[in-house]
Amino acid sequence: MLLIEDKGQKEGQHILKNRYFDRNDIEVLRAPLPVGDYVIAEGTVLDVIRRKSARKMEVKKMDFIGSYKVAVDTKKDMQEITGNVCGKQHPRFRDECILAQNNNIALYVLVENMDGIKTIEDVFHWHNPRLERYNKIKYMHGIGKWLNVPLPKAPPTSGEVLGKAMLTMQLKYGVEFVFCRPEDAGSRVIELLKTEK
Repeated sequence: MLLIEDKGQKEGQHILKNRYFDRNDIEVLRAPLPVGDYVIAEGTVLDVIRRKSARKMEVKKMDFIGSYKVAVDTKKDMQEITGNVCGKQHPRFRDECILAQNNNIALYVLVENMDGIKTIEDVFHWHNPRLERYNKIKYMHGIGKWLNVPLPKAPPTSGEVLGKAMLTMQLKYGVEFVFCRPEDAGSRVIELLKTEK
């Protein structure tokens, strides 16, 4: 099997997934993807690569539009998905979801985590560890100490807020959030890519 991994994936930070791919004879080719971090390279995806190569041109992100139907976007932990769904990265993430929806690409967002989260329902009960630091700083400000430590303008996102936002995005954009432990991410990527929606 040949996978395309988005060039945006930082090399050396996906060791467990890459180890799984190596052990299972899955070749990984890096190229810019318009949606997702991983797609299976077959049919029209390979045709795009061959045609660009024959013309001695680099493949560009948008060359792949319309060439695949399933993509997996991976998130390294709950903090990353929180930033994508409820933080500063939301506009970019939302635009990627809309691009997938407009091009009939089934987009799975695989959230790796060590928090025991397996479903969106679990997200509602997730305790964001950044809340503890925020509450401590707020308390210390209240008693006149730690005034040199700036208090963020708003408290960190709670699990309930994140869960609601994820459900909204699933309904509005058709993206599907799935969860796994980091050591299972490689096999889950392949399993999801083989899913027909």
